[in-house]
This record gives sequence, structure tokens and C-alpha cells, in this order.
Amino acid sequence: MKRNPVVLPLALTLLLCTAPALAQQAISKVNGSIVAQAGRAYGDVDTVNGSITIEAGASVEDAETVNGSIRARNDITAASLSTVNGSIRTGERAQIGGSVETVNGSVFVDRGGSVGGDIETVNGAIGIVDVDLAGGIETVSGDITVGVASHVTGGITVTKPSSNWFPIQVNKRKPRIIIGPDAVVEGELKFERDVTLYVHETARTGPVSGATATAYSSARAPSD
Repeated sequence: MKRNPVVLPLALTLLLCTAPALAQQAISKVNGSIVAQAGRAYGDVDTVNGSITIEAGASVEDAETVNGSIRARNDITAASLSTVNGSIRTGERAQIGGSVETVNGSVFVDRGGSVGGDIETVNGAIGIVDVDLAGGIETVSGDITVGVASHVTGGITVTKPSSNWFPIQVNKRKPRIIIGPDAVVEGELKFERDVTLYVHETARTGPVSGATATAYSSARAPSD
């Protein structure tokens, strides 16, 4: 069968014309904030000095900053979220394939979210509500709240402060750990320093080492 000589060049032209539309935009800065616009798909987004905002319905690969916070709205998708000096907060139904990490700052993942890796801080509270966490939770001095109906597969670790972390200053107050109503923590709860641990009577946990759990039945954990 004789080939039409126009077909191949035409096909190549169409492919080249559509390639830029299929590519995902990566954004990298040294100074300045980044906004991933609603409903759009991006590659890696990173900055050194600045915040990152991921608007509703946007998707990114790795989102990373050094000095700045990360704010994600509802229904976002990300491979990972990380900062050094700043907090991380997501809206509802966030889908994060990997880890969520900060050194000095808090982490909060709202209802309906899922995280495929770990959630880690050094100084900063960690809170999740109705979230599926495939990894574990780890901190040194932050409070932890595993909120209502959350499911943590990888356990919880509160690590003993180390002098090797200088110049990172670790908060010396006793962390407060709350496992809320209908929450499940499958792995070990391991505490290498003194903590206050509250576990709701409807919650389920793995083995606990280094702390004694106090059961509660109210909607909120007791005040210390």
C-alpha cells in the first residue's frame, strides 16, 4: 500500500505543537513567594525565602521552601511538602503521595486527606483530622493530635533531644499527645522523653513504650 507523504510530517508537527501544553511547569526561586494557581498542574515548586500557596484543585510535584510556610487549599495533589522554618497546612481532601516535613513549624492536615509517607517536625505541633496516614508521625518537642477517625499505619515516635542538633533550639516543655475518638494508630507509640498521653476510649493503638496512657471519654481531651 502506498503511504501518503503528507501524513508523517503532519503528525510530527501536531506532536511538537502539543508538547508544551502537556509539559508541567516547574517554578524555582531564591527570593519570593510562589502561587500554584487553582486547577493547574505543576512540576516541582521551590523557593528559599518565601511562602508557597497551592490553590484549590492544583497539583504539584515536590513543594519545598526553606524560610516560609506552605498553605494548600482544598482538593490539592502533591508528591511531598517540606520546609525548614515555617508551618504546613492543607485544606480538605489533600492527596499527598510522600512525606510532609518541617523543622521549626507546625503541620495540620484537614479532613479527608491522605498522606503516603511520614509527617515529621522537630519544633512544632502536628494535627490531623479524619486523615489516612500510610507512614508514621515523628517529633521531638511538638504536640501531636491524631484527630477523630484518623488512621495512622506507621506509629508515633517522640524522639529524645540531642546536643548534636545545635544550633537548632528544642523546646523543653513536655509534649502533649492526643489520640482522639475513633482514631487508629496501628504501629508502636514510642516515647523517648516525658510526654502527657491521652487516648480516647473509642480509639485503638499499638503497643505503648515510655509513657502511660490516660483514657478519656469526652469530645475533647482533658486540660493539663
